[in-house]
Amino acid sequence: MVSNPVHGLPFLPGTSFKDSTKTAFHRSQTLGYRNGYAIVRRPTVGIGGDRLQFNQLSQAELDELASKAPVLTYGQPKQAPPADFIPAHVAFDKKVLKFDAYFQEDVPMSTEEQYRIRQVNIYYYLEDDSMSVIEPVVENSGIPQGKLIKRQRLAKNDRGDHYHWKDLNRGINITIYGKTFRVVDCDQFTQVFLESQGIELNPPEKMALDPYTELRKQPLRKYVTPSDFDQLKQFLTFDKQVLRFYAIWDDTDSMYGECRTYIIHYYLMDDTVEIREVHERNDGRDPFPLLMNRQRMPKVLVENAKNFPQCVLEISDQEVLEWYTAKDFIVGKSLTVLGRTFFIYDCDPFTRRYYKEKFGITDLPRIDVNKQEPPPVKQELPPYNGFGLVEDSAQNCFALIPKAPKKDVIKMLVNDNKVLRYLAALESPIPEDKDRRFVFSYFLATDMISIFEPPVRNSGIIGGKYLGRTKVVKPYSAVDNPIYYGPSDFFIGAVIEVFGHRFIILDTDEYVLKYMESNAAQYSPEALASVQKHVRKLEAPASESESKQTEKDPGVQELEALIDTIQKQLKDHSCKDNIREAFQIYDKEASGYVDRDMFFKICESLNVPVDDSLVKERQGLTLLPDWNAVV
Repeated sequence: MVSNPVHGLPFLPGTSFKDSTKTAFHRSQTLGYRNGYAIVRRPTVGIGGDRLQFNQLSQAELDELASKAPVLTYGQPKQAPPADFIPAHVAFDKKVLKFDAYFQEDVPMSTEEQYRIRQVNIYYYLEDDSMSVIEPVVENSGIPQGKLIKRQRLAKNDRGDHYHWKDLNRGINITIYGKTFRVVDCDQFTQVFLESQGIELNPPEKMALDPYTELRKQPLRKYVTPSDFDQLKQFLTFDKQVLRFYAIWDDTDSMYGECRTYIIHYYLMDDTVEIREVHERNDGRDPFPLLMNRQRMPKVLVENAKNFPQCVLEISDQEVLEWYTAKDFIVGKSLTVLGRTFFIYDCDPFTRRYYKEKFGITDLPRIDVNKQEPPPVKQELPPYNGFGLVEDSAQNCFALIPKAPKKDVIKMLVNDNKVLRYLAALESPIPEDKDRRFVFSYFLATDMISIFEPPVRNSGIIGGKYLGRTKVVKPYSAVDNPIYYGPSDFFIGAVIEVFGHRFIILDTDEYVLKYMESNAAQYSPEALASVQKHVRKLEAPASESESKQTEKDPGVQELEALIDTIQKQLKDHSCKDNIREAFQIYDKEASGYVDRDMFFKICESLNVPVDDSLVKERQGLTLLPDWNAVV
């Protein structure tokens, strides 16, 4: 019978009771986490919260165990005998680690290979930590092989450290004397040794193969049944029989390309093709007779032979599936040879006869390949920038080094030194500009205009050249196609606009009237009418002046008679210059007139002979004599 440990009563129905102070009957947690790691915890409290007493020592028991010495019970422990010393050269004698590796060697002086793969064996001797690199000897390789690096301790870095077996593994690169070796695998002993020392080995790699060595391997022998085609019979039958075709190569789509003519020869004796250039006189090309030497032309290549170095090696039957034959050369079809597309447009009579007998082709007409020249492209000039004349600016678009525009030499010779002059007034709202007058000079040789303003004293305006020789553009004319003023635009009353300034033509000289009379067809009826009206106005005052001269004052007639008499007497006098200077001194106002008494006084001072009759006549004069007319 089980008794109750708490009350000493048997654990029977009726003798046990429920402790009301206990409320928790779960099991204690035995698994916890510390710093993120799972740890096992020994429970100290049982079901119901009762403290577990087993496996617990009291403080007295703990103190006793701490002070208890096992020597008193078991005596002094016996020390194990030391193991026998075995030197490394004995322990690792004849123990060598072997690794399979390769390195890549550049081949700069060969056109057949760029690099070479050389396979080596790396040996590591455990007894003295030395290493050696040995390349297996290949017969007739032409390369010095065998022991590449003799047995020695190999430096790992510049600090003097050496390679150790812990540094070796599969799938790593090691550098020895500037050469990088790729370790790909090791033998069974090396694998067991490194794994026993706790080194995790990388998976093995596949040994790299030398591409040139693989290329040099002889392919499997192929037995081909010989063809029944007799080349000797072909040679004897078609000897000296050549098909001639006329073709063009149109390269006008590319820059500086052109359409050139060629002759294609197909030799029936051996199915070879030759392309000859057709040279024309003064074509500017070197006289090379052949574009392509006589050879067989491949039509369809093997898939693997598309990148075949044709410029280095000749193409054999192994790289070609189909060759060009005579049936591929048809008039009217294109043919691609050496990257150029030739169009066959004609052939000779023998070729036509051969195709008719061999292939039954009778229709081989000549094709016209002459191209019509396209219309010339109109050269468009850039817009005028406003500097200089339009003709001068346009010369920059015609040549790299611009030249002066061509002149009309015939016009310049015919109209040399012919100038049309006009008197004009400035149309301006400024009052000071109303009295200004300008002289327009139109040069017929060059169609240029110059403007001159006569200086006027005390006007406050400096006269002189107003505009140098230049062509003047009419207002509202196109900038790219300007219209210049011509002789027909100048007439009485015409308005001339010069660079924003408006001038009105008031008068012309006599040469202009003569020019207009001789070239009346150039002028409009309005211009001719304006000139005729102006001439009539000038003739009316002239007739009035003549009638006035007939009705002159008697005193004026007497003065003119006196001046004529004095001029006759001074005709042979030697001091005319002194007389003029004397009159200029006494004529202080520069009016050209002096007093009568002063006039005869100057003549007497200069010993000018004057008759007594003139002295008597001077007393009856009432006008001032003009000394300029006398002298």
